[in-house]
Amino acid sequence: MHRFSLVATALLGLTKGVLGDTETCGQVPYDPSKYVCWDNEFLCPITAGEPLSYCAGACYSKFMYTCTNNVLTLLPPVETPFTLTADNPNLPIHGKPVTAANQHWVVNGETASYCPDQVGDACPPGNETVIVSGGGTVSMSVMVPGGQQAYLDPYWNMGYTQAHSAYIPPGSITTGFGAYQGGGFVNLNGNGWGWAACPPRASGGGGPAWNLVARNDTNAERYKDCSPINLKIHSLPSGTVGAWQYT
Repeated sequence: MHRFSLVATALLGLTKGVLGDTETCGQVPYDPSKYVCWDNEFLCPITAGEPLSYCAGACYSKFMYTCTNNVLTLLPPVETPFTLTADNPNLPIHGKPVTAANQHWVVNGETASYCPDQVGDACPPGNETVIVSGGGTVSMSVMVPGGQQAYLDPYWNMGYTQAHSAYIPPGSITTGFGAYQGGGFVNLNGNGWGWAACPPRASGGGGPAWNLVARNDTNAERYKDCSPINLKIHSLPSGTVGAWQYT
């Protein structure tokens, strides 16, 4: 989701384009399944199903940046709770929600939550996964005392703490997340390659849920059967609470 060098993009477009069905961008051949041509002059790659946009010499993702008067800037941070959906038009889970269950985030699963009987009518619905973010950290939007913090575990899966417990596995990452208004939820930690969704056969499951992982240069082989996605933010009104606790 970061900016791309125009020179590098053009060279990649030339290299890839000559190997398959090609179109031309100016005088440069390119593969339209991998690149998009802007103004018949500038090539930008397609990443996670998103044709990157162009702004003043740079390719950028609309999940993280905006371009105004040829000036590229970060989108403002989200200041209210939000839900997430997977975004990659090439995948069957495009538009499906990110859900929490078993202290883990997945795509296209069922949200798992709990509320004590004594809470009664004050209990939130608990049927969707609501998230809050700020200062580079991310948590579940819950009522349970102590809250539930979210984190990247040592295998780069998104997890969250159990209710009434602050335990996070050693080697986990709790900071370095970005959540942008009108954009996406982004892992900004070093050597990150963006999010990916692993189909049930790759993640060991048997149902419709796809495992959500953050790819990097150390786990590429482990997650080779997974597909890149963006995580699209859907802002909710201030104060929205998703559940008493997620289980």
